[in-house]
Amino acid sequence: MKLRFLGTGTSTGVPEVGCTCPVCTSTDFRDNRLRTSALLHTDDGHTILIDCGPDFREQMIHSRWFGRIDGVLITHEHYDHVGGLDDLRPYCRFGEVPVFSDAYTAEHLRMRMPYCFVEHKYPGVPRISLHELKAGVPFNIGTTEILPFEVMHGRLPILGFRIDSRLGYVTDMLTMSDDSYRLLEGIEILVMNALRPTPHGSHQSIPEALKAARRIGAHKTYFVHMGHHAGLHAAISRQLPPNIYFAYDGLEIEFH
Repeated sequence: MKLRFLGTGTSTGVPEVGCTCPVCTSTDFRDNRLRTSALLHTDDGHTILIDCGPDFREQMIHSRWFGRIDGVLITHEHYDHVGGLDDLRPYCRFGEVPVFSDAYTAEHLRMRMPYCFVEHKYPGVPRISLHELKAGVPFNIGTTEILPFEVMHGRLPILGFRIDSRLGYVTDMLTMSDDSYRLLEGIEILVMNALRPTPHGSHQSIPEALKAARRIGAHKTYFVHMGHHAGLHAAISRQLPPNIYFAYDGLEIEFH
């Protein structure tokens, strides 16, 4: 499997508009963070997009990859995770793109993008189909098993994903249940949100993310969904424990 981090920033991105802090004015490319999303190439040749935010078009131009997207996993309906779905249009040349989400998110997508789901669509509309998931019920894309599970984004239940028992992907989490923690036991790679050093009402802080990562005990953990308050990539990376990393836009990791 190969995972590319398309974006690793929080909802405002980094640099944040109008900010002149050291992170937002950094010349280190790792401090420039588009909204959080990832692209997974599976062992059986399928490609899975995880979230599709408003920076999707720019992210895919940077990636220099163009091919069939076999599924889009949506964690929740907030704009920074779904605002790029209309930009899936070029990928519909390869066929309809299936989008997987919980029922709450699917309902909001139908309201937000009704033109995609009417019977008679006008030319150029992305050909996407919605497939509703339930936490705890696995499904497959190709031969890759995907298990959605519930985490809490503040008081909003959203989805995390365990993919092929090797990858755990969690973003925008504040807390999750013991049952969800158990589902992540034994994974090789963990991707998890870590917003900033101080507490937040709906996202994990970096100390909270470190505690969660230690509890899960993946071989390697990569933090995403950072804001500019998280600090400079180079500085914070020196403070992290072994095998825990700040991801950055464009980072690619392979695991078997």
